[in-house]
Amino acid sequence: MTDWAGKRLLVTGGAGFIGAALVQTLLESGAQVTVADLRPAADRRVRSVVGDLCQPEILDQALEAGTDGVFHLAAFTSVLRSVERPDEAYQANVAVTAALLERSRKVGAAHLVLASTNAVVGDVGRRPITEDLPLRPLSPYGATKAAAEVLLSAYHGSYGMTTTSLRLTNVYGPGMARKDSFVPRLLRAAVSGGSVQIYGDGEQVRDYVHVDDVVAAFLLAWRSRVVGPLIVGSGRSVSVNHLVGAARTATGAALPAEHVAAKVGEMPAVIVDIGRARSLGFTPAFELEAGLLSAWDDFLGLSATTEQAAAGERG
Repeated sequence: MTDWAGKRLLVTGGAGFIGAALVQTLLESGAQVTVADLRPAADRRVRSVVGDLCQPEILDQALEAGTDGVFHLAAFTSVLRSVERPDEAYQANVAVTAALLERSRKVGAAHLVLASTNAVVGDVGRRPITEDLPLRPLSPYGATKAAAEVLLSAYHGSYGMTTTSLRLTNVYGPGMARKDSFVPRLLRAAVSGGSVQIYGDGEQVRDYVHVDDVVAAFLLAWRSRVVGPLIVGSGRSVSVNHLVGAARTATGAALPAEHVAAKVGEMPAVIVDIGRARSLGFTPAFELEAGLLSAWDDFLGLSATTEQAAAGERG
């Protein structure tokens, strides 16, 4: 582990699901952390800059001279909403990244790690996705992330900055209660006794990676000073039907499923090759079943806290 003591780091999106987990680990390792986000960071040990990084004054406040580097997680993340609002996706994912790189160059923060996605390569069927595949995004979201990766490459080539793009698969785990992806929808249904909708036959496969493994990958990217894209996942793709079954086991809930029409353009498979990350020392620690249990425990804790607060208000 790199000695983080005294390191001054900016985490954009540090109040979000993955960002908050990364910030916690950095703080525990002795780093001095600034969080830039649209809402305040929960941990009072950080310097919190609240606002939109599209605004130059917010960016300048967040990224000060003397900062050692940046973990850039702030983003427009919805594929479907990017189709409806491509201009907003561009501003958040491309314009902000360009401004952040330039500000980093000017203040001497020469190391930047970006949270990216395998959507930059589009649909390759059931072929394993590797870092060597060409960029062929199929949505504005994927295109803006691909553009951000190209900007990182340019700043490495032109200015010698150390820039890494972590192409994350489906991240899950404790702290994701605000998310609207499939795993938290499953867990919310388990808490409420509700049902879930499965698009199509449920045999489409995805890679699900635990948030703690993702945090480890961010630290590894910094430590190894690897440049370019790095795929981060569990290395095991499972069907949606398998995921629902694993959630039933983890929660003990019935989770009745309703199959509805498949989404237009949904990819049949996301199968990733994490060989490059493994060669640098990345070893996913969580199997899906154990990871779901950790997320479920978190949901139960939140549910109990909510019930206690409601009881207090009634009392």
